[in-house]
Amino acid sequence: MKQVVQNYKSGELALLDVPVPGCKPGGVLVRTAYSLISTGTELMKVSEAGMSMLGKARSRPDQVAKVVQSVATNGVPATYRKVMGKLDSYTPLGYSLCGVVEQVGAGIDDVKAGDLVACAGNEHALHAELNWVPKNLYAPVPDGLAPRHAAFGTVGSIALQGVRQGESRLGEVALVIGLGLIGQLVVQLLTASGVRVVGADPDPERCELAERLGAAACGDPASPAVESAVAELTDGHGVDQVYLAAGGGSNQPVELAARLCRDRGRVVDIGKCRLDLPWNAYYEKELDVRFSRSYGPGRYDPEYEIEGRDYPIGYVRWTERRNLACFLDLVARGRVDVEPLITRTAAFDDAVETYRGLKEGDLKAVAVLFRYPEQAAEEGPLAGLPAVTVPSVPGGGKGSSAPVRAAKTPVRLAFVGAGNYATSMLLPHLARRDGVELSTVVTTTALSAANAQRKFGFREATTDLDAVLGDPSVDAVFVVTRHSSHAELTRRALLAGKAVFVEKPLALTEDELTGVLAAVEESGNDRLQVGFNRRFAPLLQEARKRFGARTGPASLRYLVNAGRLDHGSWYLQQGTEGSRFAGEGGHFVDTASWLLGADPVSVYALAPSGNEDLQVVLGYPDGSTATIAYVTTGAAGFPKETLDLVADGKVLQLDDFVRTSVYDGRKRWVSSRLPKARDKGQSAELAAFVRAVRTGGPMPVPLRSPVATTTATLAVRAALTGGAPVTLAEAR
Repeated sequence: MKQVVQNYKSGELALLDVPVPGCKPGGVLVRTAYSLISTGTELMKVSEAGMSMLGKARSRPDQVAKVVQSVATNGVPATYRKVMGKLDSYTPLGYSLCGVVEQVGAGIDDVKAGDLVACAGNEHALHAELNWVPKNLYAPVPDGLAPRHAAFGTVGSIALQGVRQGESRLGEVALVIGLGLIGQLVVQLLTASGVRVVGADPDPERCELAERLGAAACGDPASPAVESAVAELTDGHGVDQVYLAAGGGSNQPVELAARLCRDRGRVVDIGKCRLDLPWNAYYEKELDVRFSRSYGPGRYDPEYEIEGRDYPIGYVRWTERRNLACFLDLVARGRVDVEPLITRTAAFDDAVETYRGLKEGDLKAVAVLFRYPEQAAEEGPLAGLPAVTVPSVPGGGKGSSAPVRAAKTPVRLAFVGAGNYATSMLLPHLARRDGVELSTVVTTTALSAANAQRKFGFREATTDLDAVLGDPSVDAVFVVTRHSSHAELTRRALLAGKAVFVEKPLALTEDELTGVLAAVEESGNDRLQVGFNRRFAPLLQEARKRFGARTGPASLRYLVNAGRLDHGSWYLQQGTEGSRFAGEGGHFVDTASWLLGADPVSVYALAPSGNEDLQVVLGYPDGSTATIAYVTTGAAGFPKETLDLVADGKVLQLDDFVRTSVYDGRKRWVSSRLPKARDKGQSAELAAFVRAVRTGGPMPVPLRSPVATTTATLAVRAALTGGAPVTLAEAR
């Protein structure tokens, strides 16, 4: 299928061939009829992509701050790879469309194949022939509403949420500053609510359009016309509300709002404009400044948007989805008219030229629609759409035995998942390794697969996992998806006879771990490696060798300064993705066990109330102990990982993978040379795995070890619940 994409590094726009997205549970696969260009938000994104690197940094100081923090934590090379990987990738455009339900995922019962729906979301309602859309981001289109008009659903919801934030009342007067697409819709929504509206925009054509659509008067904000209209309509008191729907770097809208708003009036920011509030003006009138967050309550909440958990209507009357349905109803009943806003309807095949015309100013528009295909029907299910094969949701089942590799042929690898870790920490090492062929990349979203194929040279990109597991030419499968899917994908790949590299964690529950081990037993395939990479780190390997053998018990202390996660991170979705320690803690358990040369036999854990900090104590057969302090409340500038191992009069120290030191019994200190970058062992780990697959030799780490590490990590929860040490024989 085709999708409009942009490379944020170069600014290139393209109509790209990408795989068809899979239809996951909790959503529907929608074949697009019309999608709407947001001439404000999208063109701002397109313009930013054309800036120099310095210009991009100036426009996004929040992202620059994250880069600085990443350098402190991960070092310059790793941060550079991560940042450039994100910049030099195709990103999607679009967030408002109407289309026909092509396929219904499990758990969906409010629509069926063939129904017309309006869809929202900058990750789901894209300018693409097909999109997977979760339940709370689509709404059925009322009977009789044309698909081209229903495509306005998302931008209409943005305008509607802004009006709700203004709490307008019948008979009031409002000022709308900025008469672009959102501003024009705000004018109509206010007028439909019985509010008299004054509009302000430097474009006389937009002012004329707003007056035709219900505004009492409009004019250039720099002229006296707007102020005169406000004075006449309010008897000189000022407007009750001001809606900021303008963009750009000027502070004029904020200053105009203060001048024309009445005492204790409301100022609602809907667009992205400069907000240097003149303190005296806003203080003296005690103005109420409010922000309108996109489509409404639920926005940026993954439990609402992705997992489909609705907010009870008694507590949250107007959510994203209810706003979307409300706006569609208003258009269907003729209370809002979007047809006059449509400047052009362009064929989807002309998408790149259309964006170029908008960016360069050749095409001046309020709203532009893409039409899919050219003869899109206006009523009912859309006929004549080109056929696109939709992959089925794969099911389980035992596969064939491991393929027999011909001599001197490259090791053929398939990746399931192509997120940030895969593309920054794994694939760069594999793409340049001799004797490796990147065969297929599988993702649930079409564009991430296409990006990985372009950047790393995969032979194929797809969303069909069954095809990969059934391909006898694939030697090994990498599972690099979200934590909740690791165990099931590993189980299926083992049953298909593939060697498997799964990123940590192997499993999030004891039942998941049991399922993986049952697949090993059923298939006789134990070719499994878990991505516990720190034991392969060169500095730690060297330090362990210098420390030498020990005769007595050891004491190990491991401080992990994990830090806080950004709001919205999927790591915080504990209901589906497990706790942070369940997902990440295996790294530190495995490192401790490798240094101590044994698997743990007991686990004890303590957790302070009010945060995610943990103290985990592991016991080992010879009396050794390892204490892992996993903290999220430490200073951001402090190293992430520090470790001390003490035994037999010797001390080994690790300083965040930039320095290791060993003190022996004669007080002699040995320090390895400072590396150019933090090397946590990924390259050596991958080399060992590929070598094992190529030669047919044993896996670099016996299966017993990652199973023991996973068991110990999962036992932390039981230890916290019971308040007492847990022996690992009882943990499972």
